[in-house]
Amino acid sequence: MTTNVYDCIIVGAGTMGLAAGAFLAKSGIKPLMIDAFHPPHTHGSHHGETRMIRHAYGEGRQYVKLVQRAQELWEDLEAAVPYKIFEKTGVLGLGPKHSPFLQETIEAAAKYDLSLDIMSAQGIMQKWPGITVPEHFIGCLESDSGVLFSEHCLKAYKEIALANGAELIGGEPVVDIDFNGHPIKVTTKNSHYYGEKVIITAGAWTAKLLKPLNLPIQTIRKVFGWFEAPESLYAADAFPSFYVDEGTRMFYGFPALNKTGLKIGRTDGGQPIDPNQHKQNFGSHNSDEKELRECLQAYLPQANGSLLNGRTCLQTRSIDSHFIIDEHPDQHNMLIATGFSGHGFKFASVLGEALSEWVLHGATQHDLSLFSLERFSSNEKRNLT
Repeated sequence: MTTNVYDCIIVGAGTMGLAAGAFLAKSGIKPLMIDAFHPPHTHGSHHGETRMIRHAYGEGRQYVKLVQRAQELWEDLEAAVPYKIFEKTGVLGLGPKHSPFLQETIEAAAKYDLSLDIMSAQGIMQKWPGITVPEHFIGCLESDSGVLFSEHCLKAYKEIALANGAELIGGEPVVDIDFNGHPIKVTTKNSHYYGEKVIITAGAWTAKLLKPLNLPIQTIRKVFGWFEAPESLYAADAFPSFYVDEGTRMFYGFPALNKTGLKIGRTDGGQPIDPNQHKQNFGSHNSDEKELRECLQAYLPQANGSLLNGRTCLQTRSIDSHFIIDEHPDQHNMLIATGFSGHGFKFASVLGEALSEWVLHGATQHDLSLFSLERFSSNEKRNLT
């Protein structure tokens, strides 16, 4: 007789896994969540204190309804816990007038009637003396967007999941998934577990676990840092979260929150890496600090102070930078959620809801057709069924 059988096993209890576990547990399903580390941790994509949430979405207007629901759920989460989840700093996009990313942002705002102020270079510099931009730049300001406190988000979902009966096994890497039988057999370095349904949210390790699928994703080493900056110019009550589209490079950053300095990172770029080789080794590449300072010097020169802290993280990037969320092509009881490409965190709340709906009902109310695996082999799109 098979023992250790669960209605659902979640492989990878990071950003998406903990969110899904919380929604499932609240719905009466008692999932088993397995992680190679002890979440929240610094081995994946969720550490570093903050993540941005934008509603007028430059990556594609198809994301807008999802991010609107995500915002609602983040606010619900904040109401359920005694610590901060979201801060409305506003988000300012900077770049040339004809930037495809900014133009898509503007068109998404128009289609969904979102608040978006379009500003000239002169207007930007008058409003925020800490910013310097060339004359051909514009600004796109979303006043209702802002910052998610990423480690608080995971802490909250972990607490909710465990309080409602979920199990969490940390420090136990999954070494094999046998999906040929039923239930699905999940093997860790210490034991075997069996799931009626399995969700794979293993981040940078997903491609290794599902190697026969040859998933079109790549793990990238990314860096970000905090720099000494005048509070009078860059504190959260005077300065927004921001991104800068240069065309060939894109940077993002946050105001000086809680006197920790201004945080900045690069959206694109980075070095391909085996996730098992990832270390907290900011500065081991000459470009780590250099590229961040190039952005500061060009656009935020008064924030180009001493480096206060530098960190690394892992990004799992799909070949088209859109997410991958779909059933395993050979096992309809297994769902894959990966390839979040550096812009997925803000969606964790709504995707946690969507993944839990798949376990409960075999489908989700949310349109995830953009994220189908089929897009890599055909033009046909479909919803989860």
